Amino acid sequence: MMTLSKRISLGLLTAVLALITGCTRHSKSERYYLIATNTEVPYWKSAAAGFAAAAAQYGVTVDTRGPAGHNPQAEVDEFKAVVARKPAGILVSVANSSLMAPEIDAAIAAGIPVITIDSDSPESKRLYFIGTNNLEAGKLGGRRLTARLNGKGNVVFFTNPGQPNLEERLKGYQDILKDFPGIKTVEVYDIKADPGKALDQAMEYLARTGPAKVDAFICLESRSGANVAEAFKRRNAADRVLIAMDTDTDTLQLVGDGTIDSTIAQKPYTMAFLGLKALDQVHHYPIKPMSGDYFLDPDSPFPVFVDTGEALIDKTNLDPILRRRIANQ
Repeated sequence: MMTLSKRISLGLLTAVLALITGCTRHSKSERYYLIATNTEVPYWKSAAAGFAAAAAQYGVTVDTRGPAGHNPQAEVDEFKAVVARKPAGILVSVANSSLMAPEIDAAIAAGIPVITIDSDSPESKRLYFIGTNNLEAGKLGGRRLTARLNGKGNVVFFTNPGQPNLEERLKGYQDILKDFPGIKTVEVYDIKADPGKALDQAMEYLARTGPAKVDAFICLESRSGANVAEAFKRRNAADRVLIAMDTDTDTLQLVGDGTIDSTIAQKPYTMAFLGLKALDQVHHYPIKPMSGDYFLDPDSPFPVFVDTGEALIDKTNLDPILRRRIANQ
């Protein structure tokens, strides 16, 4: 028969073990969601891996959802379906803020924590944003562009207009180009969520000669870089500049062979990893009211923005990251 002292000791040991393992706080019944755009691309697979890694540490359940292609309305529909499940928290990358903001506000009103990653919706009541400073990412690319063009030339951009993070990157480039009147923006081309259109349009740009010659091609989203690079190869366009976005293996290999001059790196794994931990904190220690105006509040429990960083990758610093990408395939 167990003595009183032994029962007390066992109880204390159980309590200590529970604290160490986190059993008193976390449960597999806690479900968190990451809602992303274009979940089939390597960028979002990396984010999903970070989300899952944080979940494994905490012993909670996670699920990454979203359309397989760039479809803002489908993303909103997925978000609404997830809200109906009353999850512990949601991370979302916003493809279209005017569509998503009302749904974020509804989730917050229902007591579900929402944090944006990668692409923000500042007009919504999301708690805060974790991701790249996209304005600075654009400026980083802009400085590279002006150096490679020696301050003179024609430039085109490939983008999905209206997507908040891409709009900020474009503004970053434009802010730098204001000081270089010799560099002209010929067109901001809408790929209409189809990176394949970038290849066809790049072929048309590369056929221009004389004063209409396009000297530099800037891809503001990840998937069009490899497509424009294919046009460069077909046209043997060694005298043009191509700056891409993100660090999927294809893009990095094209930097290595010189087709792509450089690419701007982000940290989607880090965004989702930190995002899960931030949601977990709010779930277990809720803030009331959740819909408070924390942007203006000097005593806010939340930051406005957690910057996960950006970096320019070219041949000088390519090898370590490319080796890591290939090893993880």
